Amino acid sequence: MSNWKKRLRAGALALAALALAAVPYCPQAQDGGERQALGGAKIPAGPYVALTFDDGPKSATTPVLLDGLAQRGVHATFFVIGENVEGNELLLQRMEGEGHQIGLHTYHHKMLDQLNAAGFYEEVDSLRTTLTALVGREEFMLRPPYGMMNAATQARAAAPIVLWSVDPEDWSDRDTARQVSVILDNTQDGDIILLHDIYPASVDTALQVVDALMARGFHFVTVEQLFAIRGKTPENGEVYRRLPPPSE
Repeated sequence: MSNWKKRLRAGALALAALALAAVPYCPQAQDGGERQALGGAKIPAGPYVALTFDDGPKSATTPVLLDGLAQRGVHATFFVIGENVEGNELLLQRMEGEGHQIGLHTYHHKMLDQLNAAGFYEEVDSLRTTLTALVGREEFMLRPPYGMMNAATQARAAAPIVLWSVDPEDWSDRDTARQVSVILDNTQDGDIILLHDIYPASVDTALQVVDALMARGFHFVTVEQLFAIRGKTPENGEVYRRLPPPSE
């Protein structure tokens, strides 16, 4: 079994356990019955959404977000910057320990489509090495800064490339109400939401969105878990913006 399939199977099992624990918080969780994922794990029917964060970690905001997600039994995906990992190693280990997914967002937030091979590997592989030393694994998905990439980026990635399908552009203002409205108006089953855990307003946005979408029956999962739910194995160099249900 490939490393990714092993991780997806583990994610499906964790999701099944989490879903059962979350039922009292989300009365609609069982409305659609159950579905079988990799490894035979029983998971509730959707809708599902993956909440993702870029540019962290940040000591002033990321712990607040992790606390809020823990209170809600929600797991998210964090695409981290290497230079922000320095000094925040315990935060990364906390993410891993609490069941969140960690991904690559380069070491210095450089646009990968503008780098030669040596520059690319310096940005991506150095971060991969840093994270492996911290959390003890080697498989990480990649999100290019600004979503900028080309054929060379895909060929060099050595990882699935995860973009997004819902973006409130939270970097452009600190208007939580606007950001929440954009996300709630545009999120569908299988979407990948983009936020940044370096802004206090974005942390507020994330927790408000979690509460609102859970009330609508959505389940929050990591990107890895979303792959498991859809019965897909992520491929290195392939680009993923959302993982819709098979009916779409």
